[in-house]
Amino acid sequence: MVEYTKTEFLIACASRHVRDGENVFGGTGMPLLAALLAKETHAPHSNLISEAGFIDARPRNVPLSVADSRYYYGCSASIGLIETLGFILQAGRIDVGFLGAAQIDEYGNINTTYIGPFDKPKVKLPGSGGGNDIASSAKRLVLMMSHDKRKFVKKLDYFTSPGHMEGPGSRKKWSLVGGGPSVVITDMCQMDFDPKTLKIRLMSVHPGYTKEDVLNNVMFDLIVPERVPTTAEPTREQIEIMHRLDPHGIYLSKGE
Repeated sequence: MVEYTKTEFLIACASRHVRDGENVFGGTGMPLLAALLAKETHAPHSNLISEAGFIDARPRNVPLSVADSRYYYGCSASIGLIETLGFILQAGRIDVGFLGAAQIDEYGNINTTYIGPFDKPKVKLPGSGGGNDIASSAKRLVLMMSHDKRKFVKKLDYFTSPGHMEGPGSRKKWSLVGGGPSVVITDMCQMDFDPKTLKIRLMSVHPGYTKEDVLNNVMFDLIVPERVPTTAEPTREQIEIMHRLDPHGIYLSKGE
């Protein structure tokens, strides 16, 4: 039996959503380790790109930001932020991007701006940054967030970045290049999107949790298929590679 932490589990889970040969916006933190893990295992020809313009990055030490010079090591090209967002992302050349969210609704729309009323917010958040660009233009979006009922809401306090907006046809109506979110990974489950309605659907439940745990922690009607499998656990090889990629535990030591 392989022992693992929740952080290691989520990284392994996210890495499976990177396909070989894809251009990947990995950012930092768990998504970065997931992208690097994928490259070291099942997706050796995936191309890690940072928003700051490091192309096919192969960092030996995990970067602390998308502009960290650690990203520069081994990269095949270094361009600029404007070129990366303008010529690569907004031209539809990023296959998969990773984002987090403070709130998400049943269509995968994201709030990363504030919680509470506009004129008197309870919490102010960083806002979009490059998040809206990624959500609008990446061909596929992987969302990673903690599973808290307050975060899975019927109506966002603020609409920062688009998911599937109001359902089928919405993204085309607004001429968005990307395909929208394909999966939401939380510490309880994975959720994908029903192809007909584009509403969030339960995909798998992590070991130690039940469908009821998930349903009790969303504030909208989650689609639940008849059969919901258990999410695959990480392998020993994956755990070892993660610790080789992050030997000082910069990201692996966070969380449980």
